[in-house]
Amino acid sequence: MTDIKGILFDKDGTLVDFNATWLAVADLMAMDAADNQRDKADRLLVAAGFDFSSKRFKADSVFAAGTNLDVVELWFPHLSNSARLDQVAHFNTITTEKGAALAVPLPGVKEALASLHAKAYRLGVATNDSTLGCERTLATLGVAQLFDAAYGYDAVANPKPAPDTIRAFCDLTGLKPQEIAMVGDNRHDLEMARAGGCGLAVGVLSGTGTRDSLASLADMVLDSMVDLPAMLDARR
Repeated sequence: MTDIKGILFDKDGTLVDFNATWLAVADLMAMDAADNQRDKADRLLVAAGFDFSSKRFKADSVFAAGTNLDVVELWFPHLSNSARLDQVAHFNTITTEKGAALAVPLPGVKEALASLHAKAYRLGVATNDSTLGCERTLATLGVAQLFDAAYGYDAVANPKPAPDTIRAFCDLTGLKPQEIAMVGDNRHDLEMARAGGCGLAVGVLSGTGTRDSLASLADMVLDSMVDLPAMLDARR
């Protein structure tokens, strides 16, 4: 098996506590879209994947796995192209500012990232958030200096689950796809890993995904990315 030399991480649900960070942001977006009508906002949240009984977003739902464009197309299906782009830009502003400001790291993530960086792994983030939102979140968490690059949906021609981000990370680092591990909490993370020829596809249970939803695509499923350094050490 090829040695893993680089690691791409999903952000929300993998590095950041998804529900603790994004529930308030999603509610703000839904109320904005619903002109502050609570009942309508709740219907929009359900459509985007929020389960009010568990107070969590469902695995692979639009809000858990999609981009702001996906959210706009779901919530505003009849907008013109120009109006759709304006709404995406508006939501990008909300998610960039609020998502970064409210970001809650998952337990142990910062220490695990520091450990991987100290072992000379090349680190990157592949997210369906905006690139600026991702960069600001990493800065808020105090880990931006550990990463070679952060790729949002707007940094590549085709976001996850397309393999464009893997190719971009390979171009930047000089690594081959089979030398890269992709780590994420949703199926689209692992679908990107498979499409891009990654050497390792790692599912984590710290976000919205479940063991059942991830197992068929993952080489392994971990409770958290915090378990990653020990797992990689064991493979050497």
